[in-house]
Amino acid sequence: MLDFNKILSECGLGSSTTEEFLTNLTKIKDNYSKEELSGIYNYILTTSNAPDILINIIKYADSCKTKETLSILVDMLLRRNSDGSDDEINLRVLCAKAISNYKDTSTVNALLYCLNNKEENYKIRLACADALGRIGDKYAVVSLINVVEDENEKSVYVKESATFALGLIGDTSAIDPLVAIMEAKQGLWDKFSFLKEKIVEALGKLNINNKKVLKVLKTSIMDSSPMVRINTIEALMNSEFEEAPELIRQALHDEDDEVKRNALIALYNMLGRDILDEVLSLPGYSQYLKDEAQAIINDYEGEF
Repeated sequence: MLDFNKILSECGLGSSTTEEFLTNLTKIKDNYSKEELSGIYNYILTTSNAPDILINIIKYADSCKTKETLSILVDMLLRRNSDGSDDEINLRVLCAKAISNYKDTSTVNALLYCLNNKEENYKIRLACADALGRIGDKYAVVSLINVVEDENEKSVYVKESATFALGLIGDTSAIDPLVAIMEAKQGLWDKFSFLKEKIVEALGKLNINNKKVLKVLKTSIMDSSPMVRINTIEALMNSEFEEAPELIRQALHDEDDEVKRNALIALYNMLGRDILDEVLSLPGYSQYLKDEAQAIINDYEGEF
């Protein structure tokens, strides 16, 4: 049985700087099996109070991914100290990210607990929302929808992260609530356009041939925000809507060059070389777009 205290003492824990200790710990990695290293990391995670050490050990432990480590990470995520310091917040955010790497559905309840606790720091809540999306358990869908729909939710960033998670999970039950939010909030979107970007992106990831989704995309392709228009182009490109190419064609005449460029690339992916020849040969397209069409030909198909 390993003597953890002796190993860590030899690495300089408590008698050297954090950087020196971590360097020494890295040097001895080849002396131990994966199981033994996991035991060393878990011992540090349960005995150290130094955030800078713990943050690095969580990253090291990610290479082992044992059930015991996962249990420790969940406990650390749920352990809320009274000071609410930046170190504590950053540590718990990293715990949520590390937990998501396990793809273990047994952690969903702990992540939901932190997400739904409005007294939590918003960084922890959005990290938990992101983790739920990456784990992909449909059990989390209802809670994520509730966060997005909640009129009293103060953090738009948490709403954004919850929306992104819904897109990752890909459950079709999210369609109606997301569409309803887009339709109901039109007067407020100038302030929260980045949330709208995430909703359009989520609807695109769901990739469902749904009339309600198409209606939203028809509106968002003309949105005042260039990023919303770009996300709409991508959603349409990945969709099965028959109207998608014609809707994207509108964006070839957009006032924003980046929107035009994304529209051209999308149509090239969907229609092939013909769209490039059209842009190059017909009047009505901007010189910028013609240059982009020629660049695509040069890069992907060789010069004429």
